[in-house]
Amino acid sequence: MDAVPRTAPLRRRLLVTIAGITAVAVLLLIVPLAVAVQRLYRSEAQTKLERDATRVAATAPDDEARRPRPIRLPEGLNERLRVGIYGIDGRRLTGEGPPYSRAAAQASDGRLHQRDEHGRLVVTAPIPSDEGVTSTARVSMPERVVARRIERAWWVMAALALLIIGLAAFVARYQSRRLARPLERLTLAAQALGDGDFTVRAQSSGVLEADEAGRALEVTARRLGSMLDRERAFSADVSHQLRTPLTGLLLGLESALERPGADLAAAVRTAVRRGEHLRDIIDDLLSLARDAGPNRERLDVAGVLEELRRRPSDGRPLEVAARGPLPEVRASASAVRQILGVLLDNAQVHGAGRVTVEASDIGGGLAIDVSDEGPGVTEAEDIFARRHSGGEGDGGRDGGHGIGLALARALAEAEGGRLVLRRPSPPIFTLLLPASEPVADEGA
Repeated sequence: MDAVPRTAPLRRRLLVTIAGITAVAVLLLIVPLAVAVQRLYRSEAQTKLERDATRVAATAPDDEARRPRPIRLPEGLNERLRVGIYGIDGRRLTGEGPPYSRAAAQASDGRLHQRDEHGRLVVTAPIPSDEGVTSTARVSMPERVVARRIERAWWVMAALALLIIGLAAFVARYQSRRLARPLERLTLAAQALGDGDFTVRAQSSGVLEADEAGRALEVTARRLGSMLDRERAFSADVSHQLRTPLTGLLLGLESALERPGADLAAAVRTAVRRGEHLRDIIDDLLSLARDAGPNRERLDVAGVLEELRRRPSDGRPLEVAARGPLPEVRASASAVRQILGVLLDNAQVHGAGRVTVEASDIGGGLAIDVSDEGPGVTEAEDIFARRHSGGEGDGGRDGGHGIGLALARALAEAEGGRLVLRRPSPPIFTLLLPASEPVADEGA
């Protein structure tokens, strides 16, 4: 099996993405700005040189070409400047500078000229005279002065860029943790849910989508837990209650085999009857397990009552009656048969005298009463409590055939009805099912 490729964690991906985008944006801004700063500082330096060259040319003698001599410089010039007077042929006449300057040789046109010479920024300005342009003032400064200023500006911009990228990385880390934490918690919760822990609780993270996913997972966990609890209880009750008729069937056969002179034909007939009863219970339980929704067909109340009349009573009298027109009820016939089967088994095993089943209209619903003439129930409050032991150890009317009073009540509630002990002595159990439509419409 090929290994599943591992992807980078969300935190790292968000951090790299946000920091990378910020770095690219800063570079796209800083590089043009650095070029603009370089040009600005160089232009500013050249402008200052032009001003100084113009001042020197204005104060220099106009006959410097015929009679070279040291000149008096204007006040306020930068000490880094080199000032020289050159002829229009480019040769130095006086002052500082190289012996020959091409920039000075271009000054014969009477305009300012800029040039880089020998690692210095040079500006020449013509010195006017009555004979035209015969000499020029040359002012220069080291290029490294401007370069240093540009470098300082670039260092400041680089530091600012690093600060911005660092702040972006900090914000990206904070946001990545803020976004990744709820997803990590959801992952852990989903893993716990997969391991059978249905106590998942959503924690608010401030991220709407993650909070909604957490709440959905919490609701799902509760539903799954509730469903699993019901299935476990259903399975436990079914397993427990099916064991009783099966045990009775096996004991009856074993007794007939071991008892001398036993009526084997009667034992086989009894075993067949008990086996058919067990089969009916299993069929009903399978039908209930496959029931997927509340949209059930109309309950054939008369048919269910007729099945009860044909039910073996083990010698006890059984009376089944329907009082007046009965309302239409939508419920699972398997569930109703099992509920009534539990009540009849308990009445026949733990009760006395006649067993009566009576169905009647109670206005808006159907009531089916199951009663007998026995002493009744001594533990009325706990009669529907779930018990874990079997047989006579159940301590009450829950030890008969069927699927148990606890599960019978659960089945009634699943059908939208109720199973209640209406009278403890003589006992009357009542199954209440709501009508699918008002009684007035039924009569119409």
